[in-house]
Amino acid sequence: MVNKSFYNNLVNELTNKVVRLVAVSKTKSVEEIKELYDLGQRIFGENKVQEILAKKPLLPDDIEWHLIGTLQTNKVKQIISHVSLIHSVSSISLLQEIEKRSESLGITSNILLQIHIAQEETKHGFTHAELANLFESGTLQKLTNTKIRGLMGMASFTDDVEIVKNEFSGLKHLFDTLKATHFPQAEFNVLSMGMSGDYQLAIECGANMVRIGSLLFGARN
Repeated sequence: MVNKSFYNNLVNELTNKVVRLVAVSKTKSVEEIKELYDLGQRIFGENKVQEILAKKPLLPDDIEWHLIGTLQTNKVKQIISHVSLIHSVSSISLLQEIEKRSESLGITSNILLQIHIAQEETKHGFTHAELANLFESGTLQKLTNTKIRGLMGMASFTDDVEIVKNEFSGLKHLFDTLKATHFPQAEFNVLSMGMSGDYQLAIECGANMVRIGSLLFGARN
C-alpha cells in the first residue's frame, strides 16, 4: 500500500530543494503504481527490462520510465525506445551498444554513467581507471544518438554515515569536475544518488535526483 502522507511530505521537501523523485516500483503491481500516479508522481524506476515492458502498456502514456538496474547488452534493443533515462551505463561496450541501437532506430537515448563508489565489489560502475579509459578511447566523440545526462552512484550498504557521506561527496566532486572539463553543455545536469535509506544524506551532498521505493510502497514482494 502506498504511503500517501509520506509521499506528499516528500514531494514538498524535494520541490523546495529542486530534487527530482524516481519512485522505484520494482516488484510492485500496476495498481500500486497507478495509486502513486494519481497522487501526481510521473517518474518511475524499474530494475528489470521485462518489468517495464510488462507494465508500461497498462499505465498512462505520460509516465517517464527510468531503467535503474543492470542492463545487459543483449537487452538494449528491447528497451531503449521505452525509457526516458537509463541510469546504469557502466561500461564502454554497453554505451557503444546503446549508441548503435539508437542510431538504427533514429532516436536519441538519454543515459547516466554509473560510477562505482561503494566498498562492495558486487556493485557495478566505472572505476576511475575505466572512466579515464572511456575519455581516452574516443567513444564519446562518436556519439550522435546518445546523450550523457550525468552520473549515478550507489553508496556502500553500511551504518557508517561518514563512509556514505564521503562516497556521495566524492561523486559530487567528480560530477562537478566532469561538467567543467568534459561536459559543459546544459544537458549534463543529473546527479542520481540516494535511496530510501540514505536519500537525505545524498541531497546534503548534492544529489538532484533520488531513487526511493520502500518508503513509498512498503517492503518489496
